[in-house]
Amino acid sequence: MTHTRISAPLLAALTLPFATSALAGFLEDSKGTLELRNHYLNRDFRQEGAVQSKAAEWGQGFTARLESGFTEGTVGVGLDAIGELGLKLDSSRDRRGTGLLPFGPTSKEPVDDYSELGLTAKLRASKSVLRLGTLQPLLPVATYNDTRLLSSTFQGGMLTSQELEGLTFNGGRLTRTNLRDSSSRDDIGYGAASSDAFDFAGGTYAINPQLALSYYYGTLDDIYRQQFAGLLHTQPLPAGFTLRSDIRYFDSRGDGNERAGEIDNRNLNGMFSLIHGPHRVSAAFQSMSGDSAFPFLNGGDPYVVNLVTFNTFTRAEEDAWQLRYDFDFASLGVPGLTFMTRYVDGRNVKTTTTDDGEEWERDTDLAYVVQSGGLKGLSLRWRNVTFRSGNGLTTDVDENRLILGYTLALW
Repeated sequence: MTHTRISAPLLAALTLPFATSALAGFLEDSKGTLELRNHYLNRDFRQEGAVQSKAAEWGQGFTARLESGFTEGTVGVGLDAIGELGLKLDSSRDRRGTGLLPFGPTSKEPVDDYSELGLTAKLRASKSVLRLGTLQPLLPVATYNDTRLLSSTFQGGMLTSQELEGLTFNGGRLTRTNLRDSSSRDDIGYGAASSDAFDFAGGTYAINPQLALSYYYGTLDDIYRQQFAGLLHTQPLPAGFTLRSDIRYFDSRGDGNERAGEIDNRNLNGMFSLIHGPHRVSAAFQSMSGDSAFPFLNGGDPYVVNLVTFNTFTRAEEDAWQLRYDFDFASLGVPGLTFMTRYVDGRNVKTTTTDDGEEWERDTDLAYVVQSGGLKGLSLRWRNVTFRSGNGLTTDVDENRLILGYTLALW
């Protein structure tokens, strides 16, 4: 019997074309971006007896995102990465607490910098993708937060499938979270209570291009379980008008040992928007029933129409309404300039100190995105907030935010 020995260099040479072919999509479909965000937030507390007269901080955030394509074959493999770095530009112990910067547990001094690195492995088969590692879901029962220097992240696994025409399914498990102003990965939880995992499943079915229905179910083990049903409809009207309807309903109950106390909340909310040219006029409502506030994951945002700049209007028994107006100045020859103003009023709030609390918020946003030249894509935003409360609620705030953003394509 004759044995043929193949050297390592020869083996590498023979397999290189196949490896290169398999990696073609992995490399060719990859992309990298670097987002720069400069954020200044000044919050003036106006209520009597405030522990802190104001909170004012300024920081610079960097977020690098690297996304690969998939290798060739029946099952494609890919890898994504996110790296986040936040730097303190101005803050102090007596002005901390804006959510821009973490601070020491003992000294209470804002840190000079904080960071996070996350990796996500992904597998694709047919029209389904499984992601394992760092996740930033945008789902009714789990939505990451992206309103400060850095965005929050979760750890876990999520399957997204579009095997059936018109249906997008999402299901998975989240086990840990990294808050927007933190470098640590903490157990998933709600309020001061932590859990082993948050399991979720559901999807959205597009009946036609104008109408979509959604249903999701989520369980935060030993804390709460939650069901969501939603409807999104766009209706063209005569004379160039369009009516957009967004209706959302949540049913939240306690689960297992109820580590966060009793959870009992029904949340019906919706927004109707009339759009014509550069104008958009919206009216929204939100009604809470049950003995507790609306629950949502730490590190995330509630998926409600009254999630506004400062408040969420999701306290127990709260009824709230909103009026909003948006305008695009492109119609006046200034593309990239937009304006938004809104007013939200909440009543009948139930807390340990009141059964009839009231709160309201008025927001104004003015934003501009540079359209050409060397600074094309640079965004500038000014956000102004006035928030007041009464009848047993004791938070009054005036706030301004200045945000500069720019995203650079690395390749």
